[in-house]
Amino acid sequence: MFSKILVANRGEIAHRIIRACRELGIRSVAIYSEADRDSLHLALADEQVCIGPPVSAKSYLNMEGIIDAARRTGVGAIHPGYGYLAENAAFARACEKAGIVFIGPTPDNLHLAGDKLTAKRIVQEKGVPVIPSSPSGVGSVAEAERIAEEMGYPVMVKASGGGGGRGIRMCQDRDMLLEEFPIARMEARAGFGNDEVYIEKYIVHPRHIEFQILADRHSHVTHLGERECTIQRRYQKLIEESPSPALTPELRGRMGQAAVAAAEAVRYVNAGTVEFLLDGDGNFYFMEINARIQVEHPVTELTTGIDLVKEQIRLASGGELDYSFDGIQRRGWAIECRINAEDPDRNFLPSPGKIESYRPPGGFGVRLDTHLYQGYELPVFYDSLIAKLISYDLTRDGAIRIMRRALQEFRIAPIKTTIPLHLKIMDDSSFQRGDFDTGFIERFVPDEDDDE
Repeated sequence: MFSKILVANRGEIAHRIIRACRELGIRSVAIYSEADRDSLHLALADEQVCIGPPVSAKSYLNMEGIIDAARRTGVGAIHPGYGYLAENAAFARACEKAGIVFIGPTPDNLHLAGDKLTAKRIVQEKGVPVIPSSPSGVGSVAEAERIAEEMGYPVMVKASGGGGGRGIRMCQDRDMLLEEFPIARMEARAGFGNDEVYIEKYIVHPRHIEFQILADRHSHVTHLGERECTIQRRYQKLIEESPSPALTPELRGRMGQAAVAAAEAVRYVNAGTVEFLLDGDGNFYFMEINARIQVEHPVTELTTGIDLVKEQIRLASGGELDYSFDGIQRRGWAIECRINAEDPDRNFLPSPGKIESYRPPGGFGVRLDTHLYQGYELPVFYDSLIAKLISYDLTRDGAIRIMRRALQEFRIAPIKTTIPLHLKIMDDSSFQRGDFDTGFIERFVPDEDDDE
């Protein structure tokens, strides 16, 4: 086991990793930008290193600076959290070259997960169902037109090296394709430095289901069940839960087997998720592998009793998996609401500023992962996620009731947050029945594109 770990991230996930290190008896090193001098994770870490100015490119994405900080502080490993460098194969290789363990998948895993077309081909060869798509990148509008006509509308234009919902455009017909294709390429180039896109069949009214996987360095792979991630806005998840209200035991078994097969096909190591789309007829299709710890990992932790961050650290240090999904006593229901510093009534306009009033929720069945405190000034430079509120109960109805109560208790002022939106969703009869698809959020923000 490692004696010291550098946490290459900020916010609530840095806080989360440092807590896991403390419980494992591992010393932690926190990096921070000049804008994060007052961040809570610094108070919890054993050592702190300023990594650069506020802009992420010169701080949290500064690979050379982070490796140098790791060398100077004598750490044995780096945990990248999610976002930033978590899925960067070049960074994982740089860690390897420096003799520092990257707590996550291998560089080859990261490279393949970022190459969605190759990943789809490999898992399809192992019998995992995939969404029909172009066999390779599409370089021109004319080629895109031809493929879309053969495939049948609607279709998606997707960035080959994308992730996080960026570089994706849905096209109902030829006119939309002509308009959206160049936009998707520009987004792909700006977001990932690679403008290659491909065409994929659009699954109408799907649900988004992901399976948590764990894999050791001895070719042992298991899954820990599914998470329902259907409620999204612009491909960014808002609410997640486990288990999914849409899955029967038989369907869960088949999807879980497919998730393990996909992980085995790419020789996956450490924690990650296999993402599927599920249609109304019970057909599921592989989308991609997310090669990192997920924002929504707490719902799996609460329903399985397994600390996924500690497992990441244990597996990275050479530990073996000695359990499988069939041997886990999975019980209860967990729901996570992502609390963002955004104003839902103003097209989710970011709302940074000083937290003048802060009252966190508590009580039975409530977990709060956050880096907030009263008096904290939210920097304008970073992602708007400020807290993850998770409820747990033996039943889904109970978890919804606890979540509603916790949201009502939660006070963050004067900034605007997504708490009011989450309360509306908890009160929605379709959500309470578990009857929704990826278009669900449109009933709450029907005019979200008016300003674009």
